[in-house]
Amino acid sequence: MMHPPALAALPGRSPFIWLARLGLLLFIGLLSLSARAAGEPLPVEQAFQGSARALDPQFIEVSFKIADGYYLYRHRFKFQAEGADLSLGEPQLPPGKPKKDDAFGEVEIYRKELRFLVPITAGGTAPFSLRMTSQGCADMGICYPPQVQTVQISPAAPGSSAPAPATEAPAHDESGRIAQLLSGGSTLGTLASFFGFGLLLAFTPCVFPMIPILSGIIVGHGHQISKGRALGLSLIYVLGMAVTYTAAGVAAGLSGTLLSAALQNPWVLGGFALVFVVLSGAMFGFYELQLPTALQSRLSDQANRQGGSPLGILLMGALSALIVGPCVAAPLAGALLYIAKSGDALLGGAALFCLALGMGAPLVVVGVLARSALPKPGPWMEGVKRGFGVMLLGVAVWLVSPVLPPLVPMLAWAALLVLSGVFLRALDPLPPHAHNGQRFWKGVGILALLAGAAIFVGALAGSRDPLQPLAILRAQAAETREAPRFTRIRSVAELDAAAAQAGKPVMLDFYADWCISCKEMERYTFSDPAIGRQLEGFVLLQADVTANNEDDKALLKRFGLFGPPGIIFFDAHGQERRTPRVVGFQEAEVFGQALTAALAPTP
Repeated sequence: MMHPPALAALPGRSPFIWLARLGLLLFIGLLSLSARAAGEPLPVEQAFQGSARALDPQFIEVSFKIADGYYLYRHRFKFQAEGADLSLGEPQLPPGKPKKDDAFGEVEIYRKELRFLVPITAGGTAPFSLRMTSQGCADMGICYPPQVQTVQISPAAPGSSAPAPATEAPAHDESGRIAQLLSGGSTLGTLASFFGFGLLLAFTPCVFPMIPILSGIIVGHGHQISKGRALGLSLIYVLGMAVTYTAAGVAAGLSGTLLSAALQNPWVLGGFALVFVVLSGAMFGFYELQLPTALQSRLSDQANRQGGSPLGILLMGALSALIVGPCVAAPLAGALLYIAKSGDALLGGAALFCLALGMGAPLVVVGVLARSALPKPGPWMEGVKRGFGVMLLGVAVWLVSPVLPPLVPMLAWAALLVLSGVFLRALDPLPPHAHNGQRFWKGVGILALLAGAAIFVGALAGSRDPLQPLAILRAQAAETREAPRFTRIRSVAELDAAAAQAGKPVMLDFYADWCISCKEMERYTFSDPAIGRQLEGFVLLQADVTANNEDDKALLKRFGLFGPPGIIFFDAHGQERRTPRVVGFQEAEVFGQALTAALAPTP
């Protein structure tokens, strides 16, 4: 194409003439481009723009930008490393859109944009060349021969902080942003932030069961324990919890699975629940828990009464952290994601330690207040101990609920409340000159008795929710707040097939029987009528990872998750959406915004 001469080089000519000629040339150029777009295919390097980079020492991230009206075949990708002694694994390709192809039959294709990982299975990390082979076609009916592209790869250092790929938690969600917080900013500021996250998590249902455990230990000492010793025992309990969270978190980040999930089985939960039952028996005065005489002579009296030795309390805190609090919230997921990506277990572990200290700070306050709230020795003191004994029994029921038939925990809650009401003299007449305290506790006993009766009736009627035992008797409520129905998938292959065949947006929910936040999502979020209407626009899939088997671990690893709850969205073509992504419990209003974003057209 001839370019017009510069205006300054042509004296005596009107600049308007040259502007007119320039406009004419531009118009002709636009016409030629339009004709080419209508009838001529793009060069292969423009139709399919491929690139690759080292995400970390274990993965290569491959990206393709695909022009409108063009597509790539899923089964035609090949990768080979040149110039280095290393081996590549199978590419972790997302499901494609199904297509009946004249040349290859039933295939899967990709459009617009594609990102996936190629694992490095063996070999060094020196720079090397990646030979990428792909093949695609245009909708106009023209197909290209296989395209071979060579990209120079310089693997990232272990401490680098490359952005997460589409197969991992992206930085658009809360856990991804928290992972970025670890990779940038001052260390002290980061640790202070995680301590604040822990304070917020301290008021979630995952931490509540630890309150009666610690309080029962302090109260079990009675008036003999000083305020200083109550503070010391509380700190030891929290330290055990923090050390366990740190060790388990670092192990989860390095291994890609949540260690505490492996402990959610009937034998472990049943054994721990039995410990709480034994401790509650001591609270009721049925027996005293003391070390053997040979060991008592080596320890002080205060260190061996009612399970109060520092080592015993440290172990109790450690076990509580693993078994009572296995839920994955966004701060915990962010720290684990950072550890998994960077391999920096030191900073990630320190962040988890501060997170656990923040979770334990309110527990220390509770432990000290439990001591200061104790009156002088007397009948009131025994009543307080029995109250904490009831709480420990409640923790025992709560622990084994996920591994028992739903009817059994319902009956156990009913029995616990009814017996508590009876012991609070709900059925006994008050003396003529009863004081206010007696009247108050009789009222509490009557409420416990009524609540236990309601749960018992609801259980017999078919209800399995102790918080709403009589909801099943309201047919209208059952119809308007019917929980959404999920299709269970058990493996990555089942997920890929279901997402590819869905034909509309897909929501994948990760669930486990032992996950408290998962049950909160079911009870308070999924059952919301407005959320139910929005969910009608999705194909609902659910991955039950309760068993924590190899298929469950593979599903979690596919999306960079370390445990439930987690919700992943896919578009109508079966490709994962980078945003939104839900990690942890969300209230209905916030979750509704995520659903709206998931239904929006992909840019």
